[in-house]
Amino acid sequence: MSETGFLLPDPEDPDNAPFWAATARGELRVQRCIGCGRRRMPPRPMCPGCRSLEHDWEKLSGRATIWSFVVPHPPLLPAYAELAPYNVIIVALDEDPTIRLVGNLVASADGSIGEIDSETIQIGEAVRVVFSPLGDVHLPRWVRG
Repeated sequence: MSETGFLLPDPEDPDNAPFWAATARGELRVQRCIGCGRRRMPPRPMCPGCRSLEHDWEKLSGRATIWSFVVPHPPLLPAYAELAPYNVIIVALDEDPTIRLVGNLVASADGSIGEIDSETIQIGEAVRVVFSPLGDVHLPRWVRG
């Protein structure tokens, strides 16, 4: 748990560090196998398709569609309970819908995770990534459009 009370990823983890370095620059990148071209997320040392150990990090547009969503309610961990209810969305990336990321639908990069009325969220809705600093990471979040 971070000093914020939120469960945050380790931006220095060797497999994930390039992803978090990219988000700090305002870029959405996913791991791509050099051997077969398959994109993968979460990152890992070996391609599950061809078993190659060689990869790079492909910059994507950050455009996606809402694949699913939930609205958590207490009981939750204390840091999250104060914010509830809020939305958690799963998005499918436009360049590769098999790549799905989890985040929040917000009005802007510095918006609160509870500011969007969950009744207005539609599966299939177009969204784009924004990055919100929290602790040592820049979290991908999503805005309409």
